[in-house]
Amino acid sequence: MMARSPAANPICHPRTLPVLHVRRRPARQCYPGNLIRAVSLRLAIFASAACVAAAQSTLLDAMSQELTRNFTVLKQKAEPPPYFLSYEITEQEYKSISGTLGTIDGTGGGKERQLDVSVRVGTPKLDNYHSVRGDRGQFTSGMAVTYEDSVNSIKRRLWLETDRAYRSAAQRLIRITTNTQVKVAAEDSSDDFSVEPAAVSMQAPVKLEFDAASWNQRVRKLSARFQNYQKVLTSHISVIGQTDTRYFVNTEGSRLVFGRGFARVIITASAKASDGTDLSSFETFEAVEASGLPDDKTLNAAVDRVANDVTNLLIAPEAEPFVGPAIFSGRAAGVFFHEIFGHRVEGHRQKDEAEGQTFTKSVNQSVLPSFLSVVFDPTRRKVGGVDLNGWYDYDDEGVKARPVLAVDKGVLKTFLMSRSPINGFGESNGHGRRQPGLEPVSRQSNLIVESTNAVSDAKLRQMLIAEVKKQGKPYGLYFRDITGGFTTTARAGLQAFKVIPVIVYRIYPDGRPDQLVRGTDIVGTPLSSFSKIMATGDKPEVFNGYCGAESGSVPVSAVSPSILVSEIEIEKKAKSNDRPPLLSEPTELEKGAGK
Repeated sequence: MMARSPAANPICHPRTLPVLHVRRRPARQCYPGNLIRAVSLRLAIFASAACVAAAQSTLLDAMSQELTRNFTVLKQKAEPPPYFLSYEITEQEYKSISGTLGTIDGTGGGKERQLDVSVRVGTPKLDNYHSVRGDRGQFTSGMAVTYEDSVNSIKRRLWLETDRAYRSAAQRLIRITTNTQVKVAAEDSSDDFSVEPAAVSMQAPVKLEFDAASWNQRVRKLSARFQNYQKVLTSHISVIGQTDTRYFVNTEGSRLVFGRGFARVIITASAKASDGTDLSSFETFEAVEASGLPDDKTLNAAVDRVANDVTNLLIAPEAEPFVGPAIFSGRAAGVFFHEIFGHRVEGHRQKDEAEGQTFTKSVNQSVLPSFLSVVFDPTRRKVGGVDLNGWYDYDDEGVKARPVLAVDKGVLKTFLMSRSPINGFGESNGHGRRQPGLEPVSRQSNLIVESTNAVSDAKLRQMLIAEVKKQGKPYGLYFRDITGGFTTTARAGLQAFKVIPVIVYRIYPDGRPDQLVRGTDIVGTPLSSFSKIMATGDKPEVFNGYCGAESGSVPVSAVSPSILVSEIEIEKKAKSNDRPPLLSEPTELEKGAGK
């Protein structure tokens, strides 16, 4: 599901969780004014590079040495022997501050390393990762490794984890071999592992830059502003900066150091209506590093919008179940495509017979309107000046990131591929992803929707009103913002999705003002929903979040223009039976300290 921009899960949610995976800082360039400066600068750069290389080599060399030793011994002595081994160590460092009503209620920070071991026993045709009725096996454990460059400690952890992972892999291969002898043959008989070229790249580890003292004061002032809004029950401002550096080696010769930095501000507020409905709104801002986050003027305006949205929702009528035309804002449309389309083109779902396999046999067939194309591009860092959350240089199987044109003018061309081949697609396209401690599978990155039937926002609204009149509906809907969504793709479950809107308006055809409503969820089934898309807006918008699925939570982005659909269904949202607080607020809050 797509992590919501505060959270979610059957398959994914775009969310604003404070566990951010950060981006690598852009390389700085220098243009010397004379030869002496140029030579001095080059010497400084070489010295700096040597220091970086030395720091890298301690960890990476220990990994490479132990990889060679363990693989050689297992090949000679173990039965069955492994044919592939890889190590990935993820080093994460973060600092965070959160506050409410002018106070700091939480600070955090830390640095850690986690080790993932991938060992393959058998052959690329059939190995211990072979999927059996949805069960793919779990061999790595995300074991903690010292973040100090202690060679003995690192090597000992690598040795113990390799031994444990090998034993588990060998036992599962025996079970798989027996299973294939007594079960019917799988429809997709492609190999379990693809051959990929070795990758070698050494980037400087990302340095965390986070001015905690400055952000401490800014969070106090920003959070105090909510004291001006007496209807808001709870509110929070959080800011986090994080770096994520990955060290990767395998027995094919790959040797990688790559990473990213990321920073985020999260503004949230909530209230409770008289009927028990929990109401909330949020805004988030993302940047490569904390210094790139917006200034206080922009953040103050965001606090006011969030607080006003929650206040207005308290007096908004509850939505009723409805089927009719609607416009999704670009952010809402991005989550819509992530949930109903993106998860269904992840490669491993085409091979797993427990999955619904919505598009498995649809390659070179029309799956979307002919004016739409969909690209997954982890190499894109920005769209319209907004940093994207789903970028990376290499995936978690050591394969270089690349753009993937999944749908070209409505026609499905390919799937998102890890190193697990499927019929017709025998190689990875750099989308094998995971959070530390889990096995990689094919996952989304930056989903980008492109349209050749784009019109202005005003024209799109006119088209909506015309469609409302044509269908004889009392109104249409406009979904301004969403908090995430989820979908189910398993064959045993419902092939359906749910998108969770926050701000929804009724658009009346007779010229009445738009009416804010509350308490709605969008529901539907994928194939029928695709056929309802009529046109798009002409301005792409970005939704940054986190997506949770089999391989854990990974950073993603969805970029889309607004879309007009001829039909969408909403249902009432579940609500609590609890009443709002019986006691009035403390009188001190009436002073409005945030003014």
